[in-house]
Amino acid sequence: MTKAGKTVLIVDDEAPIREMIAVALEMAGYECLEAANVQEAHAQIIDRKPDMILLDWMLPGTSGVEFARRLKREDRTAELPIIMLTAKGEEDNKVQGLEAGADDYITKPFSPRELVARLKAVLRRSTPQGIEEPIEVSGLMLDPVCHRVTAHGNPIDIGPTEYRLLQFFMTHQERAYSRAQLLDQVWGGNVYVEERTVDVHIRRLRKALGESHEQLIQTVRGTGYRFSIKAS
Repeated sequence: MTKAGKTVLIVDDEAPIREMIAVALEMAGYECLEAANVQEAHAQIIDRKPDMILLDWMLPGTSGVEFARRLKREDRTAELPIIMLTAKGEEDNKVQGLEAGADDYITKPFSPRELVARLKAVLRRSTPQGIEEPIEVSGLMLDPVCHRVTAHGNPIDIGPTEYRLLQFFMTHQERAYSRAQLLDQVWGGNVYVEERTVDVHIRRLRKALGESHEQLIQTVRGTGYRFSIKAS
């Protein structure tokens, strides 16, 4: 993984091409997900929330361009960066891909080095300022680059789900979220777990934060939970 733990979804119906791209990207430190068609790709996007998509132009069923348009229309995926992969080098196809919402365009055959360079450039443009900066609230510090949480400089032992939950809360402060919203945002829309699962992880998160910070995770009666420095 890269320092920021970026995940790339490779959507191509040819397994050897997916494999070649995955090898190049993993060597450059990215985590890769793969899909052979639009249905698989959509499930991966909802479930795993990749940071970027490499999307082949020619796919069985729904074309890559049509899928890109669909992703840009949906609120939850509108900001997802897309690089189109294609064997077509004609100018009008490039324009069509970019008009569909693709952030960049790369023509096969391409070198792995060129692909990685393009990918880095697009991710740099699309990463909101400060998203990789440590977040600090009342002495509680979350560092997204090295996935570490500290309280007044002392490391906190925290599980992966509790970490994601805390990161979501610390970047969305002072707003109440229902259990269903938290499941969707933290676990992903394709994961079938009981809403009460959220309560279990909230309890674990509070326990990990200890007496100094557990009060930041507030229960909102009849709604769900909120992260707030104000007394509830």
